[in-house]
Amino acid sequence: VQLQASGGGLVQAGDSLTLSCAASGRTFRMDTMAWFRQSPGKEREFVAAIGRDVGRVNYADSVKGRFSISRDYANYTIYLQMNSLKPEDTAVYYCAADRSPILSNWKLRSSWSSTYDYWGQGTQVTVSS
Repeated sequence: VQLQASGGGLVQAGDSLTLSCAASGRTFRMDTMAWFRQSPGKEREFVAAIGRDVGRVNYADSVKGRFSISRDYANYTIYLQMNSLKPEDTAVYYCAADRSPILSNWKLRSSWSSTYDYWGQGTQVTVSS
């Protein structure tokens, strides 16, 4: 499975941006998919996840109410709609996919980077104040 993230850019605080992550290859292997981000000097952090079941989503507290994750099951693509962007949202955003179902504690395990088997190359989001 290959993941291709796109949609990053330079925006001002308060603006909106939508990221996309398209999967190719053995896409039938994908279960939960997610977005993570990493700022310079910081560890990669969880942003949002979406399960194979419709309606199963999880968000980091820092983005809850501002970001929305969605999934196009037919085209093996996930999106991250980011509203009310803040300078602290500046980071490289990575999409990730898990090839196996999470059988328990989905909300917790979907936030772990170690859960995911496939990673995209990252797309830069810069929010100016």
